[in-house]
Amino acid sequence: MARKGWKQAAFAVLLGSLLPLAAARAQYVRVAPPPPVAERPYAAPGRGYVWVEGYQRWDGHRYLWTGGRWVLPPRPRAVWLPGHWVESPYGWRWVGGHWRG
Repeated sequence: MARKGWKQAAFAVLLGSLLPLAAARAQYVRVAPPPPVAERPYAAPGRGYVWVEGYQRWDGHRYLWTGGRWVLPPRPRAVWLPGHWVESPYGWRWVGGHWRG
């Protein structure tokens, strides 16, 4: 009985250590992203809004354009750093946009 419990625990640890590697690999796309769509921001809905550019999103089969939008920064002097695709030996990987400051 005790031996069976040990084997199950060892298997769970092994599986748990391999899952992050599998998940990291799944984030790479072999197909290069198409160029961004040229967008013209419409009028801001109010004072203090920041335009967040659109981007090419991979849905698991193809790229889909996600249009830009106006958002309010989370803090007064926050700056939006746009997301971008990075090429690597494994394929293309998306680095999401985020607020700095």
